[in-house]
Amino acid sequence: MTQRDLLWRYWFLLPIYPYQNRRTLRREVLKNTIWTFDQVQGIFYVVVPIRMTVVRLETGGLLVYAPVAPTPECIRLMRELEAEHGAVKSIVLPTVSGLEHKVFVGPFARQFPKASVYIAPQQWSFPVNLPLSWLGFPRQRTYVLSNPYEYNPFPPEFDYAILGPIKLGLGSFGEVALFHKPSRTALVTDSVISIPETPPEIVQLDPYPLLFHARDNGLDVVEDTPEMRQKGWQRICLFANYFQPDALEVPQFGEVFTEAKQAPDRSQRAYYGFYPFRWRSHWKASFEKLQGKGRLLVAPVLQTLILNRAPRETIKWANLVVSWHFERLIPCHFQAPLEASPREFRQAFSFLEKEELPINQPSYPLPEADLAPLEKIEVTLSKGKIVPPRSEKI
Repeated sequence: MTQRDLLWRYWFLLPIYPYQNRRTLRREVLKNTIWTFDQVQGIFYVVVPIRMTVVRLETGGLLVYAPVAPTPECIRLMRELEAEHGAVKSIVLPTVSGLEHKVFVGPFARQFPKASVYIAPQQWSFPVNLPLSWLGFPRQRTYVLSNPYEYNPFPPEFDYAILGPIKLGLGSFGEVALFHKPSRTALVTDSVISIPETPPEIVQLDPYPLLFHARDNGLDVVEDTPEMRQKGWQRICLFANYFQPDALEVPQFGEVFTEAKQAPDRSQRAYYGFYPFRWRSHWKASFEKLQGKGRLLVAPVLQTLILNRAPRETIKWANLVVSWHFERLIPCHFQAPLEASPREFRQAFSFLEKEELPINQPSYPLPEADLAPLEKIEVTLSKGKIVPPRSEKI
């Protein structure tokens, strides 16, 4: 039995795709200055890119923003940069609630024992808040960033701004934006995204998730073509951003079970033939509204469940980021780098305001029908006092 066979035999113990088969793609954004490291992760093949950014310091060495999984491939690519530009000196965890970022910081930091680790304030864990060292952060070299900061712990070519932490009952949400002044590049984590129409390169290294979601039912067999990959990617984007978009139907379990017994692929990788999805014909229009020709977007989950709890604080943070007059934006998910303007960044947060900012580009409001399931979740959480009520727009 091969390692891969053994891995799939126990897939249910670690249901976060791509399990142990995690690839890394390094891309040079700005020659000898900025690099991105892309990986993927997801659940039930709803896979999206997750990104780490590395910046060369003017005095030599490297700064790492939002570490990804320190796989042998990832570390090999990092060692190549260290050999040319110097050792990793700073590692930044820019989020409070993003488990997909937080879980890798400790293991990544152990690969670079001389690097200082800077983390967003008010880290938390569930169900019990644990000491930072118990969460894997190295005890003697981990520093909590302050908001507002009294001094800048980063080299002089950087500035930073902290959003939150926004209290959410069981936990909190926070994000550290970092600005590299020489390249006029802003690094952000989850606050904004830009969704590409076609699947990114990192997602296409293993096209199986794309083809899995390109099917119209459990009996469907699709060919591996660019059109099918794009179809699967666009449906994945709807899943990832809405959880249950209006175009998605969930059949009765009996129907799913009966179909699974007849499925052409009943392997473990295919979840034994189970495919509990049906897509209505307007799914494509729903994606086009979400994608908005690649415009900057605050993810629907953040819009409905998190940032509307602190609109004034969020707008203040967005205005501070805009004041950097950046020319390039690198988020941790979906498309990057982005040649986005500060005005476009600020416009993405206009859903928190009573009157949207005027901007000379098409508007792509999110369909109310797609937002409805998230708003139902919000009502349930608010009634149960699990999250605080939303605040009035400013």
